[in-house]
Amino acid sequence: MGFRFVAESVMKDAGALDWAEVGTGEAALIERCAAGEQAACAELVSGHERMVYQLALHLLGDRDEALDLSQEVFFSVFRTIGHFRGQSALKTWIYRIAINQARNRQRWWRRRHKADQVSLDQHVAAHGDLRQPGEHTSPDRAYARKELAEKLWTALDRLPFDQRTVIVLREIDGLRYDDIAFSLGVAVGTVKSRLTRARQALRQQLQGARV
Repeated sequence: MGFRFVAESVMKDAGALDWAEVGTGEAALIERCAAGEQAACAELVSGHERMVYQLALHLLGDRDEALDLSQEVFFSVFRTIGHFRGQSALKTWIYRIAINQARNRQRWWRRRHKADQVSLDQHVAAHGDLRQPGEHTSPDRAYARKELAEKLWTALDRLPFDQRTVIVLREIDGLRYDDIAFSLGVAVGTVKSRLTRARQALRQQLQGARV
């Protein structure tokens, strides 16, 4: 069985560093994957599949496309992992592959398909409710939150891909600026300027919306 089978089976079930600075456990996992060890490949997928899928869903807005992209990301990871030399953390390197493939896919997909929004119910099913743990919300407030969430995801989808990506990486995934810069292949200053423009665009689209 090859890398493709390992990635498919597992997915269905479910600042720059020097090489010496990569954790010994992670370095060993990378070496085992590069050697073609199937158990190691399955372990890598299991440890990162949710992260990759959620990123793909946020960037593409379609569950089936996100699943397909997630599988392609891991195929690419396994094809190229032998060249990984600790130029970033493994997670950040995978982010970079996922973003590059999402960029290519959304260009193709949006030309050929209607860009359907993921409904709030779908998003909650995939990521959990919008409420904070232990928070009790009245029906009126819950409805207002639902409306605001729908407006937010619609506004996010309308952003240019690069702006949408930097918002997702920073505000949703919580990445550091240097990790975002590596993932996007740009300077930290570019990340900050894109983030400023993206936030401004979202504010304009959401003006007047209240929880």
